[in-house]
Amino acid sequence: MSALPNCPACNSEYTYEDGIQYVCPECAHEWPKDGGNETAADESAIRDAHGNVLQDGDTVTVIKDLKIKGSSQVVKVGTKVKNIRLVGGDHDIDCKIDGIGAMKLKSEFVKKS
Repeated sequence: MSALPNCPACNSEYTYEDGIQYVCPECAHEWPKDGGNETAADESAIRDAHGNVLQDGDTVTVIKDLKIKGSSQVVKVGTKVKNIRLVGGDHDIDCKIDGIGAMKLKSEFVKKS
């Protein structure tokens, strides 16, 4: 009998060790050996382009020129956006940008300042 745990995703008994983690060959799920499962709060946290957790009221910097749909304006690289508000959905940041107005941004195009 194997002392390895069953896969938490599909309950398969055919798991194996790979360095510092366990791997399931049936569903390709990987998890750490130390038993430290990510909590639901960690999974639902909104993160910037570098993996930093964002919170309401943070200041972020745009890391890529962003064209605004229906307009000829562009949000330039390096634009600082203060006092963001996090919302659910595809565009997960509500904010106001000086000279442009209210916008929704994707967290993958900003970094925490």
